[in-house]
Amino acid sequence: MTEKNNNKSLIKTLSLTPPSLQDNTADAERLIRAIKSHLRTNTVDIDLYLLRKLPVLLRNWKYNVRCILLKDRSRWILTGITNSTDTIPITGLAVDLGTTKVVLRIIDLSTDQVLAEHTFDNPQIAVGPDILTRIHYSDQNEGLKKINGLIIDGLNQMIEKLCNSCNIKPDNIYAVSVAGNTAMTHLFMGLNPYWIIREPYIPVVNKPGPIKAKELGINVNPLARVIIFPNVGSYFGGDLIAGILFSGIYKKEAISILVDVGTNAEVLLGNKHWLVACAGAAGPALEGGVTKMGMLAGPGVIDRIIIDPVTLNIKAHTIGDEPPKGICGSGLIDLAACLFLYGIIDISGQFVPSMCGNRLKDKDGMKYYVVVPASESGTGSDLIISQAAIDSLIRSKAAMYTILETITSSVGMSFKDFSTFYVAGTFGSYINPKSAISIGMLPDLPIDSYKSLGNSSLGGATMAITSNDCLNEIDNIRDKITYLELNVNQEFMNRFSAAKFLPHTDISLFPSVKEWKNKIRKPNH
Repeated sequence: MTEKNNNKSLIKTLSLTPPSLQDNTADAERLIRAIKSHLRTNTVDIDLYLLRKLPVLLRNWKYNVRCILLKDRSRWILTGITNSTDTIPITGLAVDLGTTKVVLRIIDLSTDQVLAEHTFDNPQIAVGPDILTRIHYSDQNEGLKKINGLIIDGLNQMIEKLCNSCNIKPDNIYAVSVAGNTAMTHLFMGLNPYWIIREPYIPVVNKPGPIKAKELGINVNPLARVIIFPNVGSYFGGDLIAGILFSGIYKKEAISILVDVGTNAEVLLGNKHWLVACAGAAGPALEGGVTKMGMLAGPGVIDRIIIDPVTLNIKAHTIGDEPPKGICGSGLIDLAACLFLYGIIDISGQFVPSMCGNRLKDKDGMKYYVVVPASESGTGSDLIISQAAIDSLIRSKAAMYTILETITSSVGMSFKDFSTFYVAGTFGSYINPKSAISIGMLPDLPIDSYKSLGNSSLGGATMAITSNDCLNEIDNIRDKITYLELNVNQEFMNRFSAAKFLPHTDISLFPSVKEWKNKIRKPNH
């Protein structure tokens, strides 16, 4: 792959005029002068660490160097230099710092080629699976130090493994970007998150700016800077800012909406002129957390479901085509949609015994439905969904729709005003919009208006270290966002109650669902 050659690249190749009796400019000033001239800038920062090495390096390389430069607003930071003839890749590291999963990606900064990528479980799960537990743990004696050490040590181990896989050294990483929610960012930086979860919910910092990797304990090049995506208060974090950067919503004239479902459901609405955001608790159930067979997406996990219109038998597709051992959020939404469209559950989500056949069971007074019998499962046991799980899913989908409805109406708009509906994250990668519409979780819009962004957090983190324009763009995005607090919104609970039916108490909001249901009732054989 050829080296990219544009002004946005972090890498600048320079040929300096060697010193002489006629030009006795100091080594650092000579280099800075050349950088300033090349970039047409007034400010370039060089660390003492590099100054100590500079005389020998310049002379060994005959004053021909490649400079790795990071632009922070109007300042340029020199994060490393190499010989202009060096063939070892100059790389960057993008990190999606999730509560459950952490994704690392190493990029060749001269070509933007992805050299390696790896996903691993967040080591802080050992303390607790959720953010609240981790924040409470960090308040104990030495708790913050320990939980910070878990993620830093975990990152360093994976960085070394990833570097080995693509034949480079951690020292060859000159820029790092990290996108995570507000709490995860605090724990990564070793900042006390105590006040994030206590009224009036104040983070230590919203805009950390570039920080030396060495100060954070990240084992990469000593000069490397870590770009930490800013957050908008306690509940709208840097992972969402990264998603906005990746989606490009902030640059478009047309109005779009972006939804990312994880621990919470976070929503952004707007265009290049304005951005409005909010967040609410709709995520855990939609990640598969409402049922005993609920799992995060992975091999053997059901991600898609259809029902045979004649026999009403369930056909489950699993990731990796392995025997089913659980179900993730997208599979759960498919399941609920199929059960509703085929009349196996009614508008309130209750099982209809006459339509369930021998799949409906009763245990300790609780009804449950066998999705995959033991003979076909990868666990040797029935995979089931209980009435309580269906009820919980309906509450979560109602919360999701209500969040969308509330933010839309707050700016005097309707769903039909959107040009594109972006769905981000793992949830967005697997979700079937038709199923989500069928249960009233997403609005009844044309299917082709829904666009999956995949891991937009990682995508945005990648952009941050492959273009020197991005730091200013990130700040502009963050400063443009108006955040709505749903907890004090009077209309939210009224809308929520109306949305706790399938697909909604107002069926006129979902004309497609009525049509789909009618087609199933009158199959055209």
